[in-house]
Amino acid sequence: MSCPMCDKPAEERYRPFCSKRCADLDLGRWLNGSYAIPAESEEEGEDAELPPLRPQ
Repeated sequence: MSCPMCDKPAEERYRPFCSKRCADLDLGRWLNGSYAIPAESEEEGEDAELPPLRPQ
């Protein structure tokens, strides 16, 4: 397995990375928002499918 950051062989201690540096670089990308999971925006018509709320 190779490091996803630099393609060097992965080290068992930092797996799947080759070093602490590459692991920290990856973590930094997650923390600053470089990696993001795309989300679908809600459409206006979706709310019509929900049942009405009961008064309490």
